[in-house]
Amino acid sequence: MQQHYDLILVGAGLANGLIALRLQQQHPDLALLLIESDAQAGGNHTWSFHEEDLSPEQHRWIAPLIVHRWSHYHVRFPQRRRQLNSGYFCVTSQRFADLLTDRFGARLITQAQVSHMTPETVRLADGRTFSATAVIDGRGYLPDGALLTGFQAFVGQEWQLQQPHGLTAPIIMDATVDQQNGYRFVYTLPLSATTLLIEDTHYIDNALLEAQQARQHISAYAAQHGWQLEQLIREEQGALPITLAGEHQRFWQHRQLACSGLRAGLFHPTTGYSLPLAVALADHIADSAPASFSQLHEVIKRFATDAWRRQGFFRMLNRMLFWPDRLTNAGK
Repeated sequence: MQQHYDLILVGAGLANGLIALRLQQQHPDLALLLIESDAQAGGNHTWSFHEEDLSPEQHRWIAPLIVHRWSHYHVRFPQRRRQLNSGYFCVTSQRFADLLTDRFGARLITQAQVSHMTPETVRLADGRTFSATAVIDGRGYLPDGALLTGFQAFVGQEWQLQQPHGLTAPIIMDATVDQQNGYRFVYTLPLSATTLLIEDTHYIDNALLEAQQARQHISAYAAQHGWQLEQLIREEQGALPITLAGEHQRFWQHRQLACSGLRAGLFHPTTGYSLPLAVALADHIADSAPASFSQLHEVIKRFATDAWRRQGFFRMLNRMLFWPDRLTNAGK
């Protein structure tokens, strides 16, 4: 017998996971199902955000996800350094996976490959089928000809050090490093007195970053600061889309399914960060309580369109960064 749910969320990444958590808080009677292709929800990521990115109420409801927090952070450029006295927060994919597993149990299906989806049904490769009032596709970024993008590509390594590193706050951008073939900076999070997450980050035209070279950069950066690397705890890699221009209406004409997160174009156009918009979308869906697929699709599309309109200035800055010799106002 086919199981029916109020909402099925395909892809248990950040956006869909936050939607599920917020709906569970606000509408506990809803029957929700999350489906993830990997062994656990959330993948292998570190999500960070600034205190001002969220409202006090949003800080309250995502508080169980916060693993690290700092009262200030630093930025470094060749001729200027600043300490910014504003809160900075970090969510890890492990905490995210643990919380979703705890809250949803058997309603979180992992290691499940989707073979077919419609706005109201999901079929898995093993033959299981599920129906729902609506389905949300949150399976990550999907390139689309309606958007012109560059990328923020990075390799991050979490290291146990032989001695304390001495940092009291993150260095979220150290652009004093060699710039090479694009804008480059190093991002460092002090996770404990003797552990650091160090990311080698590049703004480049495509999503390809030479991982081995990035690892060498991390090793050299640590040596430059006197940090003696002892044990590699984990490594993460990524390429976040950076929007330069696009036709948002055409982008949504390609979205026949309700979608969320990067697949819905919901990320900061300059940093690629998606947590603030993911939190806001989760709130918006919970407050709107759409009763059908068509209503849900329209709610998300309208939310994404409003975000696109607010982000025009950032897309102009991105074109200045990526296209300094041919800056135009086309495709705002």
